[in-house]
Amino acid sequence: MVHMIWTPVPQAVTLPGEEQERTWEFLTAVAESEEEVKRCFSEGTSLIAAGSLYSSHTQAWAALWKGCRVDVDGPLPLRQALYGCLYYLLSAIPPLDSPDFLFHGISPGGLSNGTQGEDYWGHVFWDQDTWVYPNILLFYPEAARAILKYRIRALGGALKNAQEQGYKGAKFPWESAATGQEVCPEEIYGAQEVHINGDVLLAFEQYYHTTQDQKLFREEGAWDVVSMVAQYWCSRVVWSQEEQCYHIKGVMPPDEYHYSVDNSVYTNAVAQRSLNFAADVARDFQIPVPEEWQEVAKKVKVPFDAARNYHPEYDGYSPGKQVKQADVVLLGYPMMYPMSSEVRRNDLEMYEPVTELDGPAMTWSMFAVGWMELKEIQKAQSQLNKCFNNITEPFKVRQIWVENSDGSGAVNFLTGMGGFLQAILFGYTGFRITKSSLNFDPICPDNISKLKVTGVSYLGSKLNFTLTKENVRIKVTKSSRDPQLAPLEAVLVASGQRIPLPEGQSVSFATAAGWIQRAPTETF
Repeated sequence: MVHMIWTPVPQAVTLPGEEQERTWEFLTAVAESEEEVKRCFSEGTSLIAAGSLYSSHTQAWAALWKGCRVDVDGPLPLRQALYGCLYYLLSAIPPLDSPDFLFHGISPGGLSNGTQGEDYWGHVFWDQDTWVYPNILLFYPEAARAILKYRIRALGGALKNAQEQGYKGAKFPWESAATGQEVCPEEIYGAQEVHINGDVLLAFEQYYHTTQDQKLFREEGAWDVVSMVAQYWCSRVVWSQEEQCYHIKGVMPPDEYHYSVDNSVYTNAVAQRSLNFAADVARDFQIPVPEEWQEVAKKVKVPFDAARNYHPEYDGYSPGKQVKQADVVLLGYPMMYPMSSEVRRNDLEMYEPVTELDGPAMTWSMFAVGWMELKEIQKAQSQLNKCFNNITEPFKVRQIWVENSDGSGAVNFLTGMGGFLQAILFGYTGFRITKSSLNFDPICPDNISKLKVTGVSYLGSKLNFTLTKENVRIKVTKSSRDPQLAPLEAVLVASGQRIPLPEGQSVSFATAAGWIQRAPTETF
């Protein structure tokens, strides 16, 4: 149930003839209860009467913006795109000062209302967990937590979805609303695009390793989500006597041009990751790990063509077949599936020319991240530039992203913005979330002299990173207040040098790959 109160907006406004400034203010309040919407509307009208509605808005944004920034010394269009993306993504997150706020997820178009059938009815897809969420987690883990709690509340519907499809555990819907039951209007997506389960669990994994928030997992339902998804994967696989491995049959990969395929490489790899994460959490909590989880994770088929040295998208995929959007390239990032640089390059080169040029906006960001990993900066920039085809004018800083570069699809397309931001926040910086560290491996293109990321959250601390071609500067602006925890340190890959990160002090070193971790207990 949604309640709204608004002041009527006139169809036309007549401006006075004389040269003088005039202001008109219109107010809309939206809430889940009549009591709450009346309270909000009353508060807004009081601010209008006091002449402080606009100033209160700017103050609230200033406080939010102070906590996270991405500043680039580089081309104006890039800076505008970054600020615009952050603005819209931060507009979509739950209020940070209301920990009990019931958040209902992030739809691909947010609150936008596009053409009939193109705004996704406000439903929640993998777009939230895979494309938007990592950016929010990097800055505001409390908002990321609220997003995960939406999935926890929807677990009952996911359990019912699995049961109705003849499987055990939980099957999160391809399109989710209030109940967690499938609300996709076309059955094939809900039945076959099962990679959503792994996408949801990857978000839980990233949060777990970034925050070590065991309360969410032990007491507030996250473990139930993790264990039920693991159970689903074990019931979804079938044993192949011929290949001596487990298959996942009859699925639609992220590439929606193909369906009813067997062993989608992305689906199987993300299922394997789900099972490994579930086993890790069980060990952390001293819960016996079901042998089935370990067996399926070890023996699920992840297709690989040894002759061509690349990952086929699914069993029977022929090189050159058209692909709708980023799929196999997601194995490298965000999945971090183990592979050599040669295989990573081959995957990028195999799928880049056959991926739909006018496809969904987030796709080229992932190709850009792949080339950044390989230090192919010019190729990365070429792919990142394609993203600008999905940005429409005339609003400059507050650009509107469309789903497809031909102008079709959802607006304002938060998914595309999320992918673009990841290309900067996880591409240029090389940030990767692992079990024990926050890795970095920065690159600085020729058109950027400096990149500053303010307010990165990791293990209860806040960090600022300033990156140039010559050096990296890290400053811990706020440390975890838990006296039981060791302080953070940076470790450089090449030299093994360990650099303490005391609160309030900037630490600089020549640009290199490394990671942030808690200092070992023997040095603490």
